[in-house]
Amino acid sequence: MSSSNKCMCISPIVNLLVVATLLSSSVIQVESLNFSYATFTRPDFTMTNHSDIAVDALQVTREARGPSIANLAGRILYKHPFQLWRKRKNITASFNSTFVVKITPKNNTIWGEGLAFILTNESRSVPDNSSGQWLGVVNASTNGTTQGNIFAIEFDTKKSFEEDIDDNHVGIDVNSIYSIKQVSLNGIGVNLSSGIEIPVRVQYDGGLKTLDIYVNTSGYNMNSPTISMLLDLSEHLSEDVYVGFSASTGEYTQNNCIKAWNFTSTDIDDDDTANLLWMWILISAALIAFIAGLFFLLCWRRKMKEKQIHKDSKVELQIQGSASAPQKFRLKDVKHATANFHPQSMLGRGGCGIVYKGLLSKKEVAVKRFSKDSNQGVQDFIAEITTIGNFHHRNLVKLVGWCYEKNELVLVYELMPNGSLDNHLFFNKSRDMGGSSSILSWERRHIIICGVATALDYLHNGCEKRVLHRDVKSSNIMLDSEFNARLGDFGLARTIQLGGETHHSTKEIAGTPAYMAPESFHVGRATVETDVYAFGVLLLEVACGRKPGNHRIIDWVWELYQRAQIIEAMDIRLNGDFNQEQAEYVLRLGLACCHPNPYQRPSMRTALQVLTGEADPPTIPSQKPAFTWPAMAPSAAEIWMTLLEETNSHE
Repeated sequence: MSSSNKCMCISPIVNLLVVATLLSSSVIQVESLNFSYATFTRPDFTMTNHSDIAVDALQVTREARGPSIANLAGRILYKHPFQLWRKRKNITASFNSTFVVKITPKNNTIWGEGLAFILTNESRSVPDNSSGQWLGVVNASTNGTTQGNIFAIEFDTKKSFEEDIDDNHVGIDVNSIYSIKQVSLNGIGVNLSSGIEIPVRVQYDGGLKTLDIYVNTSGYNMNSPTISMLLDLSEHLSEDVYVGFSASTGEYTQNNCIKAWNFTSTDIDDDDTANLLWMWILISAALIAFIAGLFFLLCWRRKMKEKQIHKDSKVELQIQGSASAPQKFRLKDVKHATANFHPQSMLGRGGCGIVYKGLLSKKEVAVKRFSKDSNQGVQDFIAEITTIGNFHHRNLVKLVGWCYEKNELVLVYELMPNGSLDNHLFFNKSRDMGGSSSILSWERRHIIICGVATALDYLHNGCEKRVLHRDVKSSNIMLDSEFNARLGDFGLARTIQLGGETHHSTKEIAGTPAYMAPESFHVGRATVETDVYAFGVLLLEVACGRKPGNHRIIDWVWELYQRAQIIEAMDIRLNGDFNQEQAEYVLRLGLACCHPNPYQRPSMRTALQVLTGEADPPTIPSQKPAFTWPAMAPSAAEIWMTLLEETNSHE
């Protein structure tokens, strides 16, 4: 191992030791508390929200000088926590706290809201929206839930809830502002809102689980508690807690002050040596586990690297073994061409990845970056390269090159300036040659579908091996600078031998549902007839200006055809500006291509001849036939009856 690698391994170990040492010291610091303040020093306290230390007092909500003090909530906590209980010892600490409360209303008739002595797990924040009736203890969403993590002794100066006994009482709260026990102070001559200093003593016996609270204006007669109850704080709070005060004001205000405070808790964790020993045992175990984990991580990374190298080599052999493989690009060149796949270079997002605009070898290109979480990514990547790598057809998107490096799958295409057909059909992004915004004209639409038909006829009949595209749809039809159609996205494409097998079978159904022939969902295989079906859906989509919507467009157009009103299916945005005979031929051809029986669909050669005017559209029944499987080839009698029905329906 090199010295640099050794340093990399040692550095985390040193860091772990440092963290463990700090952790052990921080645990030892959480002990008992013992402090007394006649005046307060700011560094010893944590103040949140609208709290302050001023005029020799803890201003739990800030004093009235300056901005309005209405609807405030604040907390002041001693900066260190103390040990309230320990599960391993089954022991709870006792504590004793005395403090002087001074609440001064800012209105002689109405005031609010109150102040509370609290124990809490949280030292950094006051709950949102905890002013007014909530006393900075909880809010509407945490009230009555374990999210509060708080024990409070409230000194309430306003009857804000029906549960409040009056507007001058002391109550005991656990994770809620609704007191589990409360006592009015009117009976003992104590008025919290009098503006005088009121001594309070809180005494908790951790062994007996008893809580006693004493409130007396004199500060001397504290032999009898004002309120007492049995309460096991270990059931409601964490082992280590912070102690302090919370307070709030509402629409009517008051100063909520603590003038003096002392606090003492018993030490329940005095075996520091044993704790330290256990801490270092844990540290040693963690260190051993870390080193073992690091070793296995290095072994795993080496194995994954070897596996990736093997995978890369296997993929490259498959691609380079194909006679159709185009140019291979380096990943750094592709990243440079797309500004490191910058979002501003993005042209669109598809099912298997994102397409970016780039400049490569001084030519504008479209770069498709496959998603790393795509299950079929590598398979689709190889399929597209080996299928269309050497195709040079005017109606196919040209694949310029590829890149497979560092688990990145990238294909580089010739850039199509006018984007995809679906954008022009449905998002009004088309542009005339003059640059003005317009609806795609019928003449242009007809040229586009003729181009797609030419491309599919080439794939089915003009190649050495028959190519099944399997994903013909408007978003995969790209438009060049003159709006000529280019069929793209061959990620799902597969090849079969001409004159040999008639289909390609897959374990998973592939394609876009709205364009998929009904038999695809039953047998999971692709044929030239399933490509023809998708082309038929595309014809109806282009002519009608409507999205397919899971075969609904087929049913709609067929119903119009049955009523001899098929021309009404044409895109209303064309305003009737189209050749009616030509448009009807396209619609009828679309229905013929979408026939539920694959044996009754025309070939792409026939479809192309219909579009170019060399042949009439195939005959189709006036009513859409039901889908049945397995499909049967039509008999001569059925063909004759269909022809006769077609003739009668159009006389």
